[in-house]
Amino acid sequence: MIPGRFDYHQPDSLTAALTLLNDLGDDARVIAGGHSLIPMMKLRLAMPEHLVDLKAISDLKHITVKDGSISIGAMTTQAELIGSAELALSAPIVKETALQIADPQIRYQGTIGGNVANGDPGNDMPALMQCLDAEFQLSGLDGQRTVKAREFYEAAYFTARDDLEILTEIVFPVCTGGYAYEKQKRKIGDYATAAAAVLLTRGADGSCSHASIALTNLADTPIYCEDASKALMNSGIDDASIAAAVKSCLEIIDPVDDNRGPAAFKKHAAGIVLKRAIDNAWSRA
Repeated sequence: MIPGRFDYHQPDSLTAALTLLNDLGDDARVIAGGHSLIPMMKLRLAMPEHLVDLKAISDLKHITVKDGSISIGAMTTQAELIGSAELALSAPIVKETALQIADPQIRYQGTIGGNVANGDPGNDMPALMQCLDAEFQLSGLDGQRTVKAREFYEAAYFTARDDLEILTEIVFPVCTGGYAYEKQKRKIGDYATAAAAVLLTRGADGSCSHASIALTNLADTPIYCEDASKALMNSGIDDASIAAAVKSCLEIIDPVDDNRGPAAFKKHAAGIVLKRAIDNAWSRA
């Protein structure tokens, strides 16, 4: 289908973009890469009268690693995440995840900010950001505020971002230890049927001193699995601790029947990809 009529704006500064949002109100939507919004506009599920494109705002495109922290501008593309040698050393799980998003054509246009800000439970980066314990910087004309990724998602397509705010930056600690992002999908380019992000740190005594697990597309928000993460900590990552972590995760997910399969199949797939991710992360720790 063809989208309805709209006016297109391309501000060259964050202040100009925020001013447009405030002036245009509910009739305006921000667009980053456009891979979430444009399909909805074609289906007439979204009909904004104004699009505010952020691609000309150079301040929103950067990857900075400093003092044990990683900062990524919201307009940084998935391809730029993949191509960053510095990011590959300081947080290789980001590259591993980005490589599993859609296809190269989309990754050259799709942005990390659009992926995390949209609130789509099928997007890959939201669960990863919860696993990384990332923080999102939100900017409005009244100033800036920071929201943790684990507190940002409220329901499908509903987040803590106000309509007059723009997500500008993502910040998280440098990763140490083992990592994995495992994803089951019907075909290349599809959303996940189930996916798991796992970070594990091996202590001096050989046990797991730190663990972090998050899941994609198994509820109406990404899921950070706090109890499952605790089940792996201070253990040697054996069959019993892995089984306990998987059991804990399966108890809190809430998949629904859709064209990717029935809920029972999704739970089965979730258990498999999570165990695979734990095994893979531990082998890299």
